[in-house]
Amino acid sequence: MFKKILIANRGEIAVRIIRACKELGVKTVAVHSDVDSDAMHVKLADESICIGGSNAASSYLNIPSILSAINITEAEAVHPGYGFLSESEKFAEILSKYNIKFIGPSSKSILQLGNKNNALRLAKKYKIPILGSGEDGTIKNIKEAKEFAKKFSYPIVIKASYGGGGKGMRVFYSDDEIEKHFYNLKIEAKNYFSNDSLYGEKFLSNAKHIEFQIVADPKKNIINILGQRDCSIQRKNQKLIEEIPSNYVKIKEINKIIESIKVMLIETKYEGLGTLEFLYQDNKVFFIEMNTRLQVEHPVTEEAFNCDLVKKQIRIASGDKINTDDKQLMHSIECRINAENSKSFTPSPGKINYLNIPGGRGVRVDTAIYTNYIVSPHYDSLILKLICKAPKREEAIKIMIRSLNELIIEGIDTNIDLHKWILNQKEFLNGSYSTNWLEKNISKF
Repeated sequence: MFKKILIANRGEIAVRIIRACKELGVKTVAVHSDVDSDAMHVKLADESICIGGSNAASSYLNIPSILSAINITEAEAVHPGYGFLSESEKFAEILSKYNIKFIGPSSKSILQLGNKNNALRLAKKYKIPILGSGEDGTIKNIKEAKEFAKKFSYPIVIKASYGGGGKGMRVFYSDDEIEKHFYNLKIEAKNYFSNDSLYGEKFLSNAKHIEFQIVADPKKNIINILGQRDCSIQRKNQKLIEEIPSNYVKIKEINKIIESIKVMLIETKYEGLGTLEFLYQDNKVFFIEMNTRLQVEHPVTEEAFNCDLVKKQIRIASGDKINTDDKQLMHSIECRINAENSKSFTPSPGKINYLNIPGGRGVRVDTAIYTNYIVSPHYDSLILKLICKAPKREEAIKIMIRSLNELIIEGIDTNIDLHKWILNQKEFLNGSYSTNWLEKNISKF
């Protein structure tokens, strides 16, 4: 096991990783920007070091500064969390050259599977169903985008090859829309992921978003697939609510698909955690991308399976044995609480004047905020994840509604009321929603 791990992230995920490290007896180093000096992850870590200014490019994305922090603190490994450098094959490769363990897959695996276009080609090779041919390559300009649309017919979706989190993607319904928005999409991909490479897919208009959580240890020939998450409640491709199991999904040839996934991951020597994302429609699933990192919504899987995915990730990276006997025991739901106005969805940074965290049976809260904490305008608006579990979905929903009513965050706007509204809608209760349901119905809120 490692003696000291540097966490190259901030917010609730940095706190989550520090907790796992403490329980494993591992010392932690928190890096932070100048505006995050009072952040919870800085307070909880054994050591902390400032690596730059408020702009992520000068701090959390600043590889030379992170390397300096590793050198100063003598950390043996780096946990990247999610976002920032978590899917950077360049960062993983640099760490490997300096004999620092990247807690995640190899740079080769990130390039193979973290790059969305490459992942589609690989999925096709292993007979995992995809949208499109898998041979269309990157889309470099408006002409190529129109050619792709002609081949697969509108609507299509064009995405950043190194994207994730709903950023760097757009649905197109006509040539005129491509003319108007294509190059803005390239700029967005460049700004978020430092790479403007794009690829295309056929867009499904009434699909659910289904995920397979994987745990992989290639040295011990272990590939575990822990259930199927339903992440279909989304707004502008941003997930709001996730749950497991996906009660309303019946996938044809599911066992065959699972075996294909296992073979692909073993043969590519994939290491650590990862999530394969699919669109589901008419009892069929289509692979769309893989996130080669810890997922934001990993707590729903942890609560459903009574396991610790972060500890598994760290154990695999250190060469320790992991438990592979996880069994699904509960139904689990997660609500993402954002610092934003529920009507306009504009960010709402500022000081939290009062905070009340819900509790009781079946309730988990992952957050880094506290009373008098100042939510920064410089980073993602996600400030808290509320996770509730019960033996049955109906009870888990009731616990979630009760917990949302107990959750009080004063001083800034949040989307708590939106979550309450969603959980009381008949489409959510009967599972008839798809990825575009919220966009179509949000005017009723």
